[in-house]
Amino acid sequence: MELNKVNTPYYCDYGTWIRSRFPFRVQKISVDAGFTCPNRDGRLSTGGCIYCDNRTFNPSYCQRHDSITRQLEAGKQFFARKYPEMKYLAYFQAYTNTYASLDHLKAIYEEALRVQDVVGIVIGTRPDCISDALLDYLEELNQRCFLIVEYGVESANDDTLRRINRGHTFEQSRQAIVQTHERGILTGAHIILGLPGEDTQENLRQAPVISSLPIDILKIHQMQIIRGTRLAEMFEREPFHIYDVDEYISLIASYIQRLRKDLVLERFVSQSPNDMRIAPHWGLKNHEFTDRLNNYLKEHDIHQGDLLE
Repeated sequence: MELNKVNTPYYCDYGTWIRSRFPFRVQKISVDAGFTCPNRDGRLSTGGCIYCDNRTFNPSYCQRHDSITRQLEAGKQFFARKYPEMKYLAYFQAYTNTYASLDHLKAIYEEALRVQDVVGIVIGTRPDCISDALLDYLEELNQRCFLIVEYGVESANDDTLRRINRGHTFEQSRQAIVQTHERGILTGAHIILGLPGEDTQENLRQAPVISSLPIDILKIHQMQIIRGTRLAEMFEREPFHIYDVDEYISLIASYIQRLRKDLVLERFVSQSPNDMRIAPHWGLKNHEFTDRLNNYLKEHDIHQGDLLE
């Protein structure tokens, strides 16, 4: 029994999983389709989530004043130098990418799929910006191309969600995820560890709750303080604990032990530009962090799902 455990991967990683889905290499290309969010435009609130600045993850080729086609072609040129035979997934990432009329959404998704070598789309959105009509369309689209719908859940604690001005509850996240999963659509979730008001104990309490959702893919990243955000103002007035890299690695190791073994883990960290980030400053690239995490898991013989009852 111990031999089988030793030979088991430490966690279900996205790279291995995505390679199993295609006979060729695929790469996401981020697209900024000009959306906003209901907690930015006044429908729910203004100002957005207290930690958010979309400039921290929009790549240089991703310009919202350009058409979907032009952004994808620029992204293809950016990646083709390394892998000329690459195929692509159009990643609707910035802001809330289902926050528009169904006709408009159909138009931009279909435009992306008409671009040569684009074989699927990934849609990042909020759980309160989905509808039965949209899910009907996405269910049909899922029969024609590779599709992932990715929800920003961020926390399973409603007090935290109010504190960070998310504008939705965890129950809304659960309902949207269940409805999407029931349509046979690959469903992802995004969470942040170290949000203000949440300590290690609270982060670990939430792990089996998140694991119980019918999600296929989970993205995790650390709390970052970005200049110019309301969170930065809060942090300056009353600093709260930000995980250092060793604390965060230990937390991730404990967290994944509480996740079901078949849940695909796409990432553990996100690195905003140094000039925009107040904290933390780990001095590690993403792959360097992953190497340190993998070494820690190996050293302590930790595997995904070890502690899930």
